[in-house]
Amino acid sequence: MCEICSQRTMGRRRFLALAGFGLAAGGALFGIDQAAAAHGPTTSANADQALANLKSGNAKYVKSPQVCAADLARRRTAVTTSQTPWATILGCADSRVPPELLFGGLGVGELFVARNAGNTADTATMGTIEYGAAVLGVPLIVMLGHERCGAVAAACDVVSKQATFPGSIGPMVEAIVPAARAVKDQPGDFVDNAVRENARRTAAQVAVQSRIVADLVAAGKVKVLAARYDLDTGKVEYLS
Repeated sequence: MCEICSQRTMGRRRFLALAGFGLAAGGALFGIDQAAAAHGPTTSANADQALANLKSGNAKYVKSPQVCAADLARRRTAVTTSQTPWATILGCADSRVPPELLFGGLGVGELFVARNAGNTADTATMGTIEYGAAVLGVPLIVMLGHERCGAVAAACDVVSKQATFPGSIGPMVEAIVPAARAVKDQPGDFVDNAVRENARRTAAQVAVQSRIVADLVAAGKVKVLAARYDLDTGKVEYLS
């Protein structure tokens, strides 16, 4: 959020040391020169503070949505040499679900965002999340599904109608099929149940399968949550 509109002040702390978490055997994380990639301040917000920021921002978006453009030039200049994001959002590529807007009109340098159709944690996305948590010191990771997700609906069609899809769409949808299959016989809306299940499963996948994130979670440095965005109301519901 721009400086004029925001009442929050995000502090600074030193770069998160990686050695204690066993993140890389005998070398720098991902082979990145830390002096070039990440030396400098990281956010002082912890996961609970970051979650409170997201909740208050979404409440503002629902009550009085607006885009604040004041002072963006100064903010852009301020983050040219470093960044201190305080939350990572894995969201859907759907054009109706821009994280920076639905969390209250946040500005540059606040959210570390990865997006793909169906908000799944493929290799590139997992690496993005790990980089945010381990190198940038982001304390909160949110897997954000949304109402009437097209990719999830396609996975439901695979389960219920044996649908197939061309090109790389098929393998992309296939990653969501286990979530759809798990809720196929549950009461309620099939697609919406699958949206929730997919977000929960992705959160669990990131928190458990990623050694980097798992170690940070165990150390109390990072929290991983699942959430669902309602297209009709604009509200974000936290599922875990």
